[in-house]
Formats: sequence, structure tokens, C-alpha cells
Amino acid sequence: MAKVGIFFGTDTGNTRKVAKTIATKLGDAADKPVNINKASVDDLLAYDVLIVGSPTYGEGELPGMSAGHDNESWEEFLPTLVGADFTGKTVAIYGLGDQEGYPGNFVDAVGFLYDAFADAGATIVGMTSSEGYTFKKSKALLGDQFVGLVLDEDNQKELSEGRLSAWLDSISSAWA
Repeated sequence: MAKVGIFFGTDTGNTRKVAKTIATKLGDAADKPVNINKASVDDLLAYDVLIVGSPTYGEGELPGMSAGHDNESWEEFLPTLVGADFTGKTVAIYGLGDQEGYPGNFVDAVGFLYDAFADAGATIVGMTSSEGYTFKKSKALLGDQFVGLVLDEDNQKELSEGRLSAWLDSISSAWA
């Protein structure tokens, strides 16, 4: 059984809470979640299976210094992936966004993570349907599917638990 590494970026703590929930649900299959601002590329490469998460801030921004955060996050980390080889690694992505407040760039950060890890050679798993969401545009879409799990804790919090559980079930073969 492969050990799952969980890495997240956050400012308000909501993405960290989801990471902790994922770790609890996975039990012994997962290591303790790590904030990406405390990780290196080598830390990620130590795992065969990764679950990575990010909120989307403002007008489609990754969390980080230019988004007005006090600490570095995905914005500063993603450039360090350039040249890294994630071939043979499996990555599942989750993201938080606000489809009503930001319908023109809903969960764009999920798309940024997808592009970065796919460009580094990772196999991406965990696509989910865009049905049940109302938004205009998202960089996280590939056809009519999101490239990962999408949670809207602002407008659809009551759906998050079911969406998360179904998603984890759908990707569980990655670490079994």
C-alpha cells in the first residue's frame, strides 16, 4: 500500500481543514497534511501518491504573497516544480472556491495545480463532474469535468461531505 502525501496551501485555514478531513478518512494510508510553504519538491517526490489542495483567491489567484497573504504558498512553490520529474507519481487535486462571488474564475487554482503537475509528468486522477455548480468560467475545466474535486464552502457547504467521500472512493485505487 502506497503512503499518501497531502499538501495544501491556505490563508484562512479552510483548505487545511479539508486536508485534515482527508487524512482522517484515509487513516493509516496517509501521512499528516503539510502546508506547502513548509515543503520542498523533494518532500513531494518522496511519495508515489499525492493529494494537493488549494483555494482560489480574488480574481483567480493562487494563495501567495501577491494575493496579500502573510506567508508564501502555491504561488511561490509552483515555479520550483519546473524541471522536476513526477513521472510515475499519481496526483489528485482538490480546491475550494466561491461560484457565486467569483463565477468568472471559479476554482482557477485547481487548473493551475493541474497544469503544473501534468507538465512535470504526473498522472492526474480524480476528475469530477461540473454538474451542480453555477459559474461562467473556470481554468479547472477539461471539457465538462473539473480536473479535481471542487468544493464551495461558501454556497454549497452541505454538499461538501458527500462530494469528498465520493471523490476519495473514486481515487482509492491509487494507494490500495
